[in-house]
Parts: sequence; C-alpha cells; structure tokens
Amino acid sequence: MSEVHVEKAPEPRVKKPKWLRVKLPTGENYRKVRNLVSEHRLHTICESGNCPNMGECWGAGTATFMILGNVCTRSCGFCAVATGRPDDADPFEPGRVANSVKLMEVKHCVITSVDRDDLKDGGSGIWAQTVRAIRKNTPETTLETLIPDFAGKWENLQRIIDAAPEIVSHNLETVRRLTKEVRIQAKYDRSLEVLMRLKKGGMNTKSGVMLGLGETEEEILETMDDLRSVNCDILTMGQYLQPTPKHLPVAEFITPEKFQEYKGIALEKGFKYVESGPLVRSSYHAEKHLL
Repeated sequence: MSEVHVEKAPEPRVKKPKWLRVKLPTGENYRKVRNLVSEHRLHTICESGNCPNMGECWGAGTATFMILGNVCTRSCGFCAVATGRPDDADPFEPGRVANSVKLMEVKHCVITSVDRDDLKDGGSGIWAQTVRAIRKNTPETTLETLIPDFAGKWENLQRIIDAAPEIVSHNLETVRRLTKEVRIQAKYDRSLEVLMRLKKGGMNTKSGVMLGLGETEEEILETMDDLRSVNCDILTMGQYLQPTPKHLPVAEFITPEKFQEYKGIALEKGFKYVESGPLVRSSYHAEKHLL
C-alpha cells in the first residue's frame, strides 16, 4: 500500500487587533500639503510607504523624504523597499529635495535613504549636500537624518556629523538575537558604534526598534540598556507589521498598555524623549524630539 503524503497547512497569521486601525487623514494643512505633493509630483516616504501617521505629521508641518533612489543594496526581512542594483546617484537630487521642502513649507524635515553599499562613499556625499541645500533654501527648517550604517566606513559617517543636522537617527530595529534574521547585512554592535560616534561628534542621537518579531521582554530591556550605554538620547518603539507574505511574519501584537509600560521604563533608564505605541514609526512626532 502506497504511503499517503498530506501537505501541512500553513500556520494561520496572527489577527490584527482593533487598536491598529487608522483614521483617515483630515485637516486644512494636510489637504494643502496633499495638493502640493500632487501638483508638483513631490516624493515623500510618508506617501510611498503608506505611513499610518501621514495626516498627523503633515498637519504638524513635518515630512519625510527618501533620497538616493528607491532600490536598496540590502535585503532586510522586515522592509518592503526593493532590493537590487540601484541607479547612479543623482547629483541634482539635493536641490530638488530642498525645493520640495520649500514648496511644502515643511517646518521639520526628516530625511532617510536606502542603503547604498555600491557607492564608495555610501551616499554620504549626497546626504551632506542635501542637508546643506535645505539649510540654504529654508534656513528656518530644522532637520533630522535617519541614516544607514555606511558599512562601518567612518569617514562617510563623519560627513553627516560635519553637516550637523539637529538630530541624527540610526535604528537598531530589533534586539541582538534577532538582528541576523531581521537585518541580514547589518550588525548590532556596528549600529551601536554608529550611535556612539555620532554622540562623540556632538550630535543629538535617536534610535528605533520594532516589537512583535519574537523578542522577549528581557531582550527589549537589554536593548534599552545597550542604547543608553552609548548615550542615545531619543527612543521610538512601534509594532512590526508584515508588509507582504514574503516578509517576516508578526509573532505577536503588543498592546498599547504594554507600549506605555515600556515608555515609562525607557524614561527611567535616562532617555530624554520616548515615543512608544503600536503605530509609532521612526519619524512620528519628530518635530517634538528637538532637544
């Protein structure tokens, strides 16, 4: 008698809880920015990333721009950005971003980018030029840069320090144990060194972690301690949401009450400002993080 093979049913996905429902963006300032973005074909990661806080941030005069293209040289297990061979860096991009900031009347600008390990300077030259172009065009606009690790090439990191944005952010994203799975080409200790060098360079520093990837409470507290050991000033904590079925699954949905508990613990550990909640993302309330 032949053996019968029965295919194992896929494990059911964790059901998304009601506290992750997002209200549609409204408000006069949001509509004004929305119209400007459409009219001038401006690019923000707020829009392309379907950020749940877009309406609130635009209403507060904050927007996030992604530079150096939309193809990343890394393939992190949590991120929906395409992986592959990026186009050449655009030398005119800093000017275009600065013009977008002016048109949108952005009060606080957050800049992020894909990883560009294909470039000798890791894209740091475009980064620095973008900061300076915004400063020249709209000197009243404050800046936060959410930077990659530049593969540990510290001369590239120094270009960010020399440009001196008000806040420099670099995300750990997850706890030490899960780093290899979540951030495949990144290193936990290298990210801590990025933050340490930024602080030694006189920067206000910020980092963010996603919860719900299978980390334990003990590991979350250890991560807070690791960030404080390099004098990180600001911490953001939010719920990981699976972008597509090909990405890492959500292991757990953390309750809003637990996020608030973690916020209290983080403040006790010495962080100057903490954003913690299911819908919190790196640039959420970024304008409030100015120290």
